[in-house]
Amino acid sequence: MNNKSWVGGANSPDTEFPIQNLPYGVFSQAGAEARCGVAIGDFVADLAVLERAGLIEISGFAAPVLNPFMARGSVAWAAMRARLTALFAEGGDAALRDDSELRAAVLISRAEVQMHMPFAVAGYTDFYAGRHHAENVGTMFRGAENALPPNWLSIPIGYNGRASTVVVSGTPIRRPLGQIKPPEAELPMFSPTKRLDIELEFGAVLGQGSEMGVPLTVAEADELIFGYVLLNDWSARDIQAWEYQPLGPFQAKVFASSISPWVVTKAALEPFRVSAPKRARPLLPYLREPGPMLYDIQLEVRMRAAGQGHDTVISRTNTRELYYSAAQQLTHHAIGGCKMSVGDLLGSGTISGPEKASRGSLLELTWGGKEPLMLDGGVERRFIEDGDTLTLSGFAQGEGYRIGFGECVGTILPAPALRPEWAE
Repeated sequence: MNNKSWVGGANSPDTEFPIQNLPYGVFSQAGAEARCGVAIGDFVADLAVLERAGLIEISGFAAPVLNPFMARGSVAWAAMRARLTALFAEGGDAALRDDSELRAAVLISRAEVQMHMPFAVAGYTDFYAGRHHAENVGTMFRGAENALPPNWLSIPIGYNGRASTVVVSGTPIRRPLGQIKPPEAELPMFSPTKRLDIELEFGAVLGQGSEMGVPLTVAEADELIFGYVLLNDWSARDIQAWEYQPLGPFQAKVFASSISPWVVTKAALEPFRVSAPKRARPLLPYLREPGPMLYDIQLEVRMRAAGQGHDTVISRTNTRELYYSAAQQLTHHAIGGCKMSVGDLLGSGTISGPEKASRGSLLELTWGGKEPLMLDGGVERRFIEDGDTLTLSGFAQGEGYRIGFGECVGTILPAPALRPEWAE
């Protein structure tokens, strides 16, 4: 099949959405219901229209979520990808290309649509799979000699987050309230967080589930993954510092997690698989990879301070810096018998590289607020302030094309007003 497409903008070397990508999302136009689509070049292809026209055999794309399609499994995913490639490729099936009326109904400018949550999140688990991040944070709080917990090099550490507050890119994020204990205070206070942060993560979306009581191998786990999104797991560092022992993060994390609007399929990322970093010690057999399980995806974080008209790049890193893959995380999640579901979301944990400019959180970039970050125009930031906007982006670079995810954007709103009955 031709690697070029007749769809406008799809052959630009800078587009995130060439024919090699074909990511899935959910969109709407003014006055219309949300439904499923695929990004191609400058357009969204309306899958519900293609379904009604009989140009695709798989049904259910009028739904406002991808879950029914994902639940059909890998055979349907492969068949749909092959059919869409045929419809959009130069020299492929001309049924859409040569029908001007149908073409106008199917292809909608991406500039004219609103994006929605692409899938209903069944459950959300956040991991801690970036070694550089774990070592940086551990060094800050426990010293370099005790940076990594004793179990870190043996298991993918994780905790269950809140599926209910996973939101799509563009959703404003309200600064959370919580208990904070300043170092000099004897007892905690109730306050909006003063150390609001981001976490640059990579999210795996499960298209198939598993049975309760049935473990998974790494290879089996990989087969359950439908695709990936960019993920910003917003964090309130001061709330977290007071609450996280002994059971881990709670209110510091559950107020919001933002994802990019397009689910990039695992199939689109196959050419970009890379091997894990060298292991510090052997993993137990159930966690050993049958082949390359990570991806070579370039990541970027931009920050725009309130009132500024442009962004400043504050970090660049790569998903290959992760120590554990999504398949290993899923395997460990299910090894004790945990049931996994269609629509489960697994966050990688913060992705940081070895250099300061490649750190994936402000906690690391400012070293706990001690080293201010200077944005363009001389604006200083230690943590995120009200009105600031954070943008995550990423792509895998192929030969003459790139596979992108769309941006993951969030702007911080002020905290809710403190009620009189909350005062001392």
